[in-house]
Amino acid sequence: MAATVIQSFAVPCRSRAAAPASAPRASASFSSPLGRRALGLLPQFSGLRCASVPLKVKLAAVAARSRVVRRGSVVCEVQETAVQLPDVTKATWQSLVLDSSVPVLIDFWAPWCGPCRMIEPTVAKLAKVYEGKLKCYKLNTDENPDIATQYGIRSIPTMMIFKNGEKKDTVIGAVPESTLVTSIEKFV
Repeated sequence: MAATVIQSFAVPCRSRAAAPASAPRASASFSSPLGRRALGLLPQFSGLRCASVPLKVKLAAVAARSRVVRRGSVVCEVQETAVQLPDVTKATWQSLVLDSSVPVLIDFWAPWCGPCRMIEPTVAKLAKVYEGKLKCYKLNTDENPDIATQYGIRSIPTMMIFKNGEKKDTVIGAVPESTLVTSIEKFV
């Protein structure tokens, strides 16, 4: 994942004081936003203007915490390689989840689900923190609908904790890390 450092931008905007004195006030409703824009009551967007800033200033902002890649005058932050959660499927469900000697956290997800993608790095981080005490896997509900149905998954992302082959706890939604930690700590 890369990020571009934008130093500043300018967006021209007319204030209410700049509206002509003869223009009516915004008390009446308008049939379209263009009517308000014509009166000078809504700002007009005419694009972004990029300013050149010396590269040393850009590098100073990010050099302390990341590797920096330079191509021309664009500065990009390079994220460390992310931990990928291993997949569990119907074929591996029994051996990886139900027969596990340690608690197992399952992330029920789908590739099209935005919140699922948002919480995956958090779950991967917790998998690293609790390594040896907790196993973490992800299950694609589109590819394994029978398991999702068996455990009553109606909303994703859903994280379930299994211990000794039994479902112990469920967390639904893209929740903060602290919520997952509280749930995990009960069973580790």
